[in-house]
Amino acid sequence: MKRLSGFVLFALACIATPFIFPDNYYVTVVGLTIFVNIILAVSLNLLMGYAGQISLGHAAFFGLGAYSSAILTIKYGVNPWAAMAAGALFVLVLSYVLARPILRLKGHYLAMATLGLGIIVHIFFVQADQLTGGPDGISGLPTLSLFGVPIDSDMKWYWVLCSYMLLSVLFSLNIADSRAGRALSAIHGSDIAAETMGINTSKVKSHIFVFSALMASVAGSLFAHQQNFVSPESFSFFFSIELVTMVVLGGLGSTFGAVIGAFLLSILPEVLIVFEDFEVLIFGAILIVIMIFLPEGLFVALRNKATMLLSRRLGES
Repeated sequence: MKRLSGFVLFALACIATPFIFPDNYYVTVVGLTIFVNIILAVSLNLLMGYAGQISLGHAAFFGLGAYSSAILTIKYGVNPWAAMAAGALFVLVLSYVLARPILRLKGHYLAMATLGLGIIVHIFFVQADQLTGGPDGISGLPTLSLFGVPIDSDMKWYWVLCSYMLLSVLFSLNIADSRAGRALSAIHGSDIAAETMGINTSKVKSHIFVFSALMASVAGSLFAHQQNFVSPESFSFFFSIELVTMVVLGGLGSTFGAVIGAFLLSILPEVLIVFEDFEVLIFGAILIVIMIFLPEGLFVALRNKATMLLSRRLGES
């Protein structure tokens, strides 16, 4: 119930923001990047935070969704929504095939395997220039239309990406409160203990890996059409590391922690740009301070602190 109340407040804030700050740069432009990053962080948190499986290649599935839409629409004239569905289906099959062998690994071996996946996909984007456009990417993607209305402005994209982002957050919250969520928590604690309880750990981990990849793929397709352009540098290994940082910064295992982490890492570079040459230095210092004093993550630490203070006051009364 608390999570649902939090979601309702979060949704109302997202809906109200463009009305409170109309024609604001941070709402109409930066907000689109924030929504995409929230979707990716929330989907990665399903795998890392809930199931405890490290992934350093999440940007690969994001990129495959984007390039699938770009290639199918530009080179083969496929309807954008059909291209998006085809890309999602491709990622679903690929992630399902890869899930079991990759998720048999643990710890740094799993991290290295997912890192390798991300690097291979990125190299493919760069080297397969006849298909992907190489380092130059692909431009001129067709405009998406929804119920006959073209999505051709930043504000229209705000509502489309906001809707998908809210659905992703709601989906993640529902998983956390479901039987599947309890199975994931058990696996996070101990694979052996989870198997002793009768949980098919391979199946559960494979399913959450596929769901996470699928959410990233759809986000990639939407990102490609919103940007009207795709290039390999948007889906590099470094972006995968940034997504991991978002999840850890907000708090592993917390959906709203992933939201806060994605928001901070998206908005901080825009805010710190006034410091010019010191921007990266200050950005890094902020992250270091947060992780030193709030190692469990910003949102989780603040939530735990608030809960503790509330319990003390109730006890005193």
